[in-house]
Amino acid sequence: MEFEYSYSGNSSVDHNGSGTAVSFAPDTKREPTYFRGNLGQPIGFREAISALHDVVVSDLRWKPKDRTEYLEWRRQQDEIDWQQVAAQRSDVAAKLEKVREELAELRQNSARRMAPFYNARQRYFDYLYRRDHDAWFVLDPVITVHPDEIFFECFSQDESSYGRLSAGLDVFKDVGEFACGTTNVDYSAALYDEFQKIRTYKTTSFEVDPSGFEVQTGGETAHKEVKIDLPDTWVRGFLQVSSAMSLPMVSFQLHPMDVHNICFVLRRNKELHGPRSIRYILEPGQPVRILFDPWNRELVCARSVYTGAESHEIRVWGRRRLHILERLVAQARSFTVYLLGQGMPSFYLADLGDLTFTLGLSGWTTNNWSEAGNFDLLAPRAEVDESTRESVFNALKQNWFEAPDSLASRLGLDRSVVLGALGAYTQAGRAIWDLKKNVYRVRELSRDPLPMDQLRFTNEREEAASLLVDSHGVQLNSPTYTADGSFQLTGRVKEKNKSFEVQLQINADEQMTGGLCSCNFFQQNKMRKGPCEHLLALRIAHRRIHTSLAGIKA
Repeated sequence: MEFEYSYSGNSSVDHNGSGTAVSFAPDTKREPTYFRGNLGQPIGFREAISALHDVVVSDLRWKPKDRTEYLEWRRQQDEIDWQQVAAQRSDVAAKLEKVREELAELRQNSARRMAPFYNARQRYFDYLYRRDHDAWFVLDPVITVHPDEIFFECFSQDESSYGRLSAGLDVFKDVGEFACGTTNVDYSAALYDEFQKIRTYKTTSFEVDPSGFEVQTGGETAHKEVKIDLPDTWVRGFLQVSSAMSLPMVSFQLHPMDVHNICFVLRRNKELHGPRSIRYILEPGQPVRILFDPWNRELVCARSVYTGAESHEIRVWGRRRLHILERLVAQARSFTVYLLGQGMPSFYLADLGDLTFTLGLSGWTTNNWSEAGNFDLLAPRAEVDESTRESVFNALKQNWFEAPDSLASRLGLDRSVVLGALGAYTQAGRAIWDLKKNVYRVRELSRDPLPMDQLRFTNEREEAASLLVDSHGVQLNSPTYTADGSFQLTGRVKEKNKSFEVQLQINADEQMTGGLCSCNFFQQNKMRKGPCEHLLALRIAHRRIHTSLAGIKA
């Protein structure tokens, strides 16, 4: 998938004796989005925007070691070993010594002659590193201006980490005119180095440059055209994060010193074998306990008491990505942790006052968002007609952000219909769930939104499930409802010459919360890779019956 950008110059940070001016160059091909104001919390912003940079360049995938030097040493050592064996024979010892001296001299001459080449090659690699460092930023960060806040979003190279920095308008002083919307901003590697120079004794102005959208009638304007061919997995992963954030999660707070202690334990210990996991042990009214595998070392977070009603023990992997939060510890008031479940994604919200930093981590580093986490299939999937979807999205766009209950009340629609419509737009990259404020926000990930007719089947399993329902392969029993509005579906799904017993739990918001199936995919993966096609087929069959009954009653 190719993205094209046009920037009216480069983003810059200008320093002088009295102040610092931060100016972002937005994409002029998108709807005009701009903002001006002075930073009231420059240090918090500096640390948070730097942590966002750490997310962008994060790549913890396993990389094979360069064994060239070792193999060369081993080859030379083998020669020495053979020479030592031969030297034991007195009749050839003198000859071998002479050959060894000649060989050593040849190697010295070779190293001396090749030294200019090796030095030049190293300088060239260093040049490429500096010159093409911006290529590390797979996609320039997305910035969104809303009436109550500005937020940046980015995605890591290894597609396992998501970062979001939101700054409330109270962060800024002397806020000027601004236009709400979403755009990409030019964010180079050199810009990160300039951010480190922000200080409290200087006035720091913040600007998403509006001049990029002015019509030029004379002279020449320098425009930087950028084309990035992104892999579908990158875009898919970004969308999966938005879907995962809207799912039910276990949450608790951690004191900043507890986050520091987590990073301290990880830095002081190096695992030589698995499991490389963290286990959060949550008991109501008790301090949060954390167990580090494989050392079985326990960290008791005495400052952080779990206030939930039920006990949990949740295990997560890919823990060294938590070092991204390390530089926020000194600025944070608290950290809120959201866990989807065993081996599933987790989110960490750093409360920096009027600034909030969100770090989203997939189940583990190699289990990236795009390939192994079909969380859009777990989100509300109520079938909503296109006109209703558009009316819900247009109503959201009037205020730019709103809670689902408020939207449902204002439009006179059922909550599940609103959630289904917003879920579709979330999966299309046009909306996002705000974990802190519990509202949906308008956020157009790309200039040209993904077509809605391609959202029906976001996964091969979902398409297979629809075919199973169309072929009348689903036998659905009567649902079992509970007082809180949740319900359980049971039935049998026939696929070719096989039959599978299926059980599915759905809460009052039309979200999957659990399931059972006798198929091989579910037995191997449970719900860690999303539901199997048989669970999806059961849900689709129930939705179609429910929709047809509603039409008869109407």
